[in-house]
This record gives sequence, structure tokens and C-alpha cells, in this order.
Amino acid sequence: MRIMSAVFCVLLVLFAAVQYNDPDGVFWGVIYLVAAVWCGLAAFLPGTFELGLTRLLFFGSLALTLFGVVKFWPQTENFWQMDVWWETETAREGMGIMIVLLALIVAWLASRAQVRNG
Repeated sequence: MRIMSAVFCVLLVLFAAVQYNDPDGVFWGVIYLVAAVWCGLAAFLPGTFELGLTRLLFFGSLALTLFGVVKFWPQTENFWQMDVWWETETAREGMGIMIVLLALIVAWLASRAQVRNG
């Protein structure tokens, strides 16, 4: 799980980097970078999730991401098909926030596994 968190960390940094030419790139860049930080912490400093403030901030990020999944859920039919998301920004954004949610879940599971294993 820690390796998966590290992979997500790198991927999310790359996602943030490709936002440079997007009209709302700063918004999405911040979302991806926040998730990358959580994945990085889970991969390299999983014990930080045990701190009260860190845990509160993480669950706040998770709650905002869940809200984002609902808000940005693609309305485009068959949004998961490449020819649709390649052309439709709202489909890409919706899938992006779903990936962020998955990354945060992996980060949480990785931190929990590390704490259990000592």
C-alpha cells in the first residue's frame, strides 16, 4: 500500500503539472497537489496520520473530495470512454476527482496498515 501511495503521489504531481494551460488549472492543480501530499505522507511518513490535527485535516480533505465527486460527476453519457473524455473537459474533471478520491482512500489504508504493522 505504501508503494501504491508513492505511485499516486508521483501521478498526482504529474496531473498538477499538466494543468498549466487549463483555464481553471490553479484550482485543479491545488486539488491534485493536496492529494499528492497526503499520498506522500502515507508512503514516507505514515505515522503522521496518527496526529490529531493531521487526521482532522485529512478527513476534511476526504470530505471535500467526496463533495467534489458529487459536484463534478460527469453528466456526459459514457464518460469513461476515451473518445468522450478526450473531447469533454467536464468528463476529464469528473474522472480526475474520482482518481483523487481513490488516491486518498489508498493513502488512508496505507497509513492504517503501517500503524497496525508497527
